[in-house]
Amino acid sequence: MNDCSAADADRRPNVVLIFTDDLGYGDINCFTPTQHRTPNIDALASQGTRFTDFYVAQAVCTASRAALMTGCYANRVGLAGALNHTSRQGISREERLLPQIFSRQGYRTAMFGKWHLGLSPYFSPLHHGFDQWFGIPYSNDNTKYHPVLADSMPRLPLYAGDANGEEILELDPDQSLFTRRITERAVEFIEQNREVPFFLYVPHVMPHVPIFASEAFQGKSGTGLYGDVIEELDWSVGQIVDCVDRLGLTENTWIIFSSDNGPFLSYGAHAGSTGPLREGKLNTFEGGVRVPTVMRWPGVVPVNQICRSPLMSIDLLPTVCRILGTDLPDNPIDGIDVLDTLRGESQPLDQRPLMFYAGNELQAVRWGKWKLHFAHQYLTPIDDYRDDGRPAGYGKLEPKSITESGIEGIASRHGYRVELLPLTLFDLSADIGETTNLAEQHPEVVRQIEMMAEVYRQELGDSLTHRVGQNVRPAGMRPGNPAEDQNENR
Repeated sequence: MNDCSAADADRRPNVVLIFTDDLGYGDINCFTPTQHRTPNIDALASQGTRFTDFYVAQAVCTASRAALMTGCYANRVGLAGALNHTSRQGISREERLLPQIFSRQGYRTAMFGKWHLGLSPYFSPLHHGFDQWFGIPYSNDNTKYHPVLADSMPRLPLYAGDANGEEILELDPDQSLFTRRITERAVEFIEQNREVPFFLYVPHVMPHVPIFASEAFQGKSGTGLYGDVIEELDWSVGQIVDCVDRLGLTENTWIIFSSDNGPFLSYGAHAGSTGPLREGKLNTFEGGVRVPTVMRWPGVVPVNQICRSPLMSIDLLPTVCRILGTDLPDNPIDGIDVLDTLRGESQPLDQRPLMFYAGNELQAVRWGKWKLHFAHQYLTPIDDYRDDGRPAGYGKLEPKSITESGIEGIASRHGYRVELLPLTLFDLSADIGETTNLAEQHPEVVRQIEMMAEVYRQELGDSLTHRVGQNVRPAGMRPGNPAEDQNENR
């Protein structure tokens, strides 16, 4: 069993995890000065710590969430990509997820937002540790609003569930109300569970395309619809934090704000900004995998501080296990306990390599200040900036089926072109934008990182080098035919 200090063990904090969808590093003022107003998130940062080097395991929805929930690289649990309305796969019931860890320690648990780890009812969040949930099973563009493939999409189901079961509340719900409805549910959950420890997971639907803001925020930002969406998300954070504070739960509540990956840059004015970082979603460049992250936990997380230690979403689960004084899952995980770092204490995290996969390709490794990219193809937006919610190059594209998962299929659907990156070494301490290749100047660093990568190729595989991982666990497999199940939603 993991040890935790007596003070931390006695506190058994409430945990609120707010996880936005496709939010950019350049969208939040406390990370990159922006034209969007984000006073509530900025205030949260001043009351806690801003983590400038916080990463997700993959820059795509399902894989990022699988890593967050399991403490594993997504490849280890068989979910390296993004599921949709036709998917038979989902998170395996053999995995122990964050909500299950909390639930077994007597916590009330709830999720309001986007699940994206498999279709209900077989992969329902209710089977994975949540007492209640409200939200959608996959991304909000798998609908009539899909910018390229609308004619092939089913109607989007909005679910609600608790101990009495779950049901589809609506088909094709009003997406402009998503942020407001999710926020209202989150506040209600906190109010109803103020006397018991709780874990509240808020994986917002926005700002994933198609983007919507409620009437109260439409046209109010002065920076277009995307700005309206960001300011409503900031309002949501404010509502949740205010509820925690109003109920006197401030001192014993750990609040985490983050994003699942970087922005969908090919959607122009309907996408976010990565600020000084290169590229965005679907890439292993910093703009895809480095996400704006803020934490507040009075007495544990230092106030108005900046942490530059490289952390990853897979570290949250083992850290929670230490805080709760419970064992790690029986299955091997990849994250590490970083509680000491959250407290502001020194920890030699720079010696730990972080692996960045895209699908099953091990494309990059960060080790301390160094980031090595192995030669690989990557996606960059077509030079056709748009402001109508369509991807770059729309009208010139030859879109492939949503089930076409190769890089060319993804590029054709979302307005990208495919480029080739050679073996490239960056010094992130001096070159956060990943512009200057230092591989020839530092061959010894390249060799060291290559040896580290080889360990993970053996463990998790790497299709770039035609390797099959020896310690990869299968995803769950849903019986039946989800495509047929979805016909009733058309």
